[in-house]
Amino acid sequence: MKNKTLVAYFSASGVTAKAAAFLASAISADLYEIKPATPYAVKDLNWQDQRSRSSLEMKDPSARPELADGKFDPAAYDRIFLGFPIWWYTAPRIIQTFLESCDFTGKKIILFATSGGSGLGSTAKDLAPSCPGAVICDGKILRRSTSQEELKRWAAKF
Repeated sequence: MKNKTLVAYFSASGVTAKAAAFLASAISADLYEIKPATPYAVKDLNWQDQRSRSSLEMKDPSARPELADGKFDPAAYDRIFLGFPIWWYTAPRIIQTFLESCDFTGKKIILFATSGGSGLGSTAKDLAPSCPGAVICDGKILRRSTSQEELKRWAAKF
């Protein structure tokens, strides 16, 4: 089972889910959804509301939203493309929950994200403490205009 590739993703509104499925199809990878125990409602995602769930989580560096399905086992995968929407210029806290929930030692984790305007910034550096022993690679922002051929060429670099 070695040399298998996984596309793991968190999507609050469905945009990242579509991008992740497109990527998984382009590179013939397995697909895994990172689900919160309590799904995010539209009001939870209102970044303009300082008291919304997402705003409160992102203000608290120790916040770790609970996962719906407990522990994921990455043992069958060497290369994991990890996707999420950009929240407050970095990954949502649930990504840290996911990375801290299992052992990614020796795994290559390639980030990808969806965003309304900002890039990945320091996301790889922000996530590194959550998965000691893994290699985290800066990836790219996936846009609707990204073709499957472009994704194949990009993924082949890793």
